[in-house]
Amino acid sequence: MCLDIEKLQIRAIRKEDNSAIAQVIKSTLEEYGENKEGTVYTDPTTNLIYESFHDVPKSQYFIAEYKGEVIGGSGIYPTIGLPDNYAELVKIYLKPEFRGKGIGKLLYQKAEEFARKNGYSHLYLESFPSLKEAIHLYEKLGYRYIPKALGNSGHFACTVWMLKELKDDGR
Repeated sequence: MCLDIEKLQIRAIRKEDNSAIAQVIKSTLEEYGENKEGTVYTDPTTNLIYESFHDVPKSQYFIAEYKGEVIGGSGIYPTIGLPDNYAELVKIYLKPEFRGKGIGKLLYQKAEEFARKNGYSHLYLESFPSLKEAIHLYEKLGYRYIPKALGNSGHFACTVWMLKELKDDGR
């Protein structure tokens, strides 16, 4: 698939995006065999992402839209139990045909920019070993592995935890 970058838009989520982004998230977890309890697959907020972020200060969910179609998303959320000035990078997913084209990195950059502007010093994430491509991207972006979960996301099935310090020099 040849991507016309001019037709790609990364924007804040709208209420009408809920079902489309929930489908992207759930189908990705099905693809990797991670459609189980203790993941965003069974988390009721996955069907109501707009509402989950809308009234929470210093949080935002971004949608990647291509030619009017919701193809992915990523968010920044101040998960309960995280240390002060930490946020969680949440629900970063892309449809399979759009992976490997730099869109995930663009989604991530938009989320990190939001986190920096809102005074966060660290970004935390949870994932699965099966999501090798995503983990490789996180490593390239400066995330390091940590030995246990931070905060209380409720996603007890996740077994990969990573953290990135947001340095003043933009790294």
